[in-house]
Amino acid sequence: MSSLTAQELATQPANWRQAAALAAASSAALPQRGERVAVVGCGTSWFMAQAYAVLRESGGHGETDALAASEFPLGRHYDRIVAITRSGTTTEVIELLDRLKTPSTVLTGTPGSPVLEVADQHVMLEFADEHSVVQTRFATTALALLRAHLELEEALPAGVATVAKAAEDAERALAWELPAALVAAEQVSFLGRGWTYGLAQEAGLKMREAAGAWTESYPAMEYRHGPIAIAAPGRAVWAFGGLPEGLPEQIGATGADLLDEPGLDPMADLVRAQRLAVATAEARGLNPDEPRALTRSIILV
Repeated sequence: MSSLTAQELATQPANWRQAAALAAASSAALPQRGERVAVVGCGTSWFMAQAYAVLRESGGHGETDALAASEFPLGRHYDRIVAITRSGTTTEVIELLDRLKTPSTVLTGTPGSPVLEVADQHVMLEFADEHSVVQTRFATTALALLRAHLELEEALPAGVATVAKAAEDAERALAWELPAALVAAEQVSFLGRGWTYGLAQEAGLKMREAAGAWTESYPAMEYRHGPIAIAAPGRAVWAFGGLPEGLPEQIGATGADLLDEPGLDPMADLVRAQRLAVATAEARGLNPDEPRALTRSIILV
């Protein structure tokens, strides 16, 4: 029987399409053109915030910062705060929204959760909620919603595909045969550029959470500045959205395996990385549904 995590991550193409259909109805609650916006979250949600912030700002929709809820600069002015929290119970997010006077919107998967009491508006993504501790589909569905809204606003950066195309690619990602050498890799470094750096961060986190694996994540151009020293045979480098000129050759010279498929939508590529996390956990005799030292929501007491 497949793990719960594997079952949930497999619904992402349908989840993304549903989020795209929801974008128009949710438009009033989402960032408006020209607003200065902060997108906050913790862990996985913060990495989705990073991806969206780059998409929105580079698409000309407005200045956008992505911030860990615990590190929010209270003296800085924003027109709107967007919070991403699957459970709606994350302590740092609730305390931040309760403290701020800035208009706020929360994206959550749990009806009746405490965060709804402190947010001004919300978009409910309960169809993508999860029982798993390790987040997969909720996070990417929240990003799909925000990305679809940019589509409607004609503010997608050049070269970024529609959510419909991403969902098609995600179906390909679910059918992809995981290379045995990748599952057995001693170490994996994930690289991204622009909005895909947040996805690279999330891929590394999934591997650490589900499989206790040694992973690192970097902006692709920064990888040359030291981190490439750990690349070696039996290790791998995974690029989201393509690599700078010359870097593939440098990685190849180390003997590390390189995964670089720029024709695949980066969100769909993240689905492949989620599958790798599950497969690596199982190959190591671990249960990806029971990650060490983690719970579904971080509630501080």
